Amino acid sequence: MAAILAVLVGVVGIGLVGLTGREADTMSEADVEQALGEVPATAPPSATPAGEPSPSAVSREQSFRTRGGTVVAGCDGIVSMSPAQGFGVHERRQSEGEFRGVRDDHVRVKVELTCVDGVPHIDERDDD
Repeated sequence: MAAILAVLVGVVGIGLVGLTGREADTMSEADVEQALGEVPATAPPSATPAGEPSPSAVSREQSFRTRGGTVVAGCDGIVSMSPAQGFGVHERRQSEGEFRGVRDDHVRVKVELTCVDGVPHIDERDDD
């Protein structure tokens, strides 16, 4: 009896909220044109000159997976360090960092950021 009552309450509740039994009103072509006419026109984006890439394109951030966790870095430095399960962030500087095991802090994963031709790289060193 309780199950029947629960189903009945659910059906009535859904009907009150309006999740069933209604269809969306369709718009006529005139309604669409009117709605689009109300949107202000925007200027097309200006073209970028050909040549050297912008500095932001060169110094893109990348994500690196290590044994100790994930490092997000760009040529400007380490942006973030997210430890893997069983590790914690022990130290984070501009171009280097260290993950340590949470149960055994002698388990260490050191990372060092280098940048070659505008592309960041992470060197990983395990110190167990």
